Amino acid sequence: MLSNHNRKGVWMARPVEVDEDTYKSLELAARMTGTTAGEIVARLVAQASTRQQPEASATVPTEGDGITVFADYDGHRTYGRFDPRTTRIDITGGPLSGRSFKTPSSAARGVIKHYKPSVNANRNGWSFWSLDDGSGRLLQAIRHDHD
Repeated sequence: MLSNHNRKGVWMARPVEVDEDTYKSLELAARMTGTTAGEIVARLVAQASTRQQPEASATVPTEGDGITVFADYDGHRTYGRFDPRTTRIDITGGPLSGRSFKTPSSAARGVIKHYKPSVNANRNGWSFWSLDDGSGRLLQAIRHDHD
């Protein structure tokens, strides 16, 4: 059962049925943010109910010389900066911070090898990395915008 505050700030509990994998993801997100699974659900619902759908030509927010991206793997979040001119990803957060990779796929392999060296690290980096703009879009969504 997930718990949350009502509009008056009083705790209330309402059952929400989710599959086991979804609940594990909620628990992970709650641990990562220092909140509860119910608060994660409440935030997601609030964001979804107030977010306007981006227009097809909407630009991706950038900071400095790139686009902020992240990847969640094996319970860990890694942040990076994607350079659309070169397709390079520079890792900016996590244990690999400071490392630079020529492509999104090589950056994905670096993350996987760091956390699970025994698994096959081959991944499509364009679908491994997500845009850190609140849209939930994968890096793949802007791939051809920068070709």
